[in-house]
Amino acid sequence: MKQAVKEMQTEIFAVFEHLHQNPEISWEEFKTTEFLKKQLLQEGYRVQTFNDCTGVVGEIGEGQLTVGLRADMDALWQEVNGKWQANHACGHDAHMTMVLGVAKLLNRIGYRPCGKLKILFQPAEEKGTGALKMLEKGVVDDVNFLYGVHLRPIQELESGYASPAICHGAAQFIEGEIKGVAAHAARPHLGVNVIEVGSALVQELSKIHVDPQVPASIKMTRFRAGEKNGNVIPDRAEFTLDLRAQTNQMMEQLLEKLHNVVKGVSVIYGADIHLRSGVRIVAAEVNPEAQRIMERAIVAALGEQKCTPPIITSGGEDFHFYSLMKPMLKTTMLGLGCDLQPGLHHPQMTFRREDLLAGIEILARAVMETFENYS
Repeated sequence: MKQAVKEMQTEIFAVFEHLHQNPEISWEEFKTTEFLKKQLLQEGYRVQTFNDCTGVVGEIGEGQLTVGLRADMDALWQEVNGKWQANHACGHDAHMTMVLGVAKLLNRIGYRPCGKLKILFQPAEEKGTGALKMLEKGVVDDVNFLYGVHLRPIQELESGYASPAICHGAAQFIEGEIKGVAAHAARPHLGVNVIEVGSALVQELSKIHVDPQVPASIKMTRFRAGEKNGNVIPDRAEFTLDLRAQTNQMMEQLLEKLHNVVKGVSVIYGADIHLRSGVRIVAAEVNPEAQRIMERAIVAALGEQKCTPPIITSGGEDFHFYSLMKPMLKTTMLGLGCDLQPGLHHPQMTFRREDLLAGIEILARAVMETFENYS
């Protein structure tokens, strides 16, 4: 298999370059959808697209067992060399390339699954809503095993190494509004200063204590109050909170404590504080069977010394909605080392592109072993 992948190198790199040079932001991956659709049709896949959203699903084979491969499609909106533009700084171009590469590789070696192989190109991962849309469409209703992949920064994995699971944490974004009472700055006792309320909120949030064995944090990341006049007690403020927790259970604890803090500060200052929940990303719940399959695939492709333990990261990924919403679905996400630096989401992010070939081989081996052992 390794030789077959190597012989595809020129084709694989051409796919990557096309995707890299044509990035599209969340829910606007129109040209990306068309490109991937054409590629899947060329490989003999039955293809499904959607009237109300981007994304494409390819299927090949028939049978009771369905194995899925998922890649995210969207780029970030970033300032790159002084210009705001769509930019693939999170590796989604690489993820699409690897998943499409598996479809191509299996065809090249004449492999036919004893079941159904489903290729899922999912939009809007960066918004945290793409997986939920695909779940709404029912695209994983018949899937038994679902594998994902994500490039890892060099601080986690060097080139030539891979992990059979990525344990992402949960994330919750909350927007808030504080309503106080305006007054002349010379008569602060007649007003309710929303800046003071916001400051108290920050202080009280810092006092939230949870189990120190489980990574978790809650912090204010944006605050805006007042206008042009410096002699007015402001009566309205807007803020944003970022909550992180390594488990879904810990996230529930953070949310409960947050609401208690808000209620207390509101009473003490006589201010109205309203919260609006934004996007929530759930923590990973890796399936042991899927992880073992991925581990064996890594060992077969790279050797036992290059297979690392699961990666624990505070970053979020909407891939984990699939297993949360479909508990019978067995999932894991391959973490691929590729000397990625200086880091994910950096506008100048680079990685060793030759490692795409290793990712393709690992994912292909995982797919083949799943069909072999569970059909």
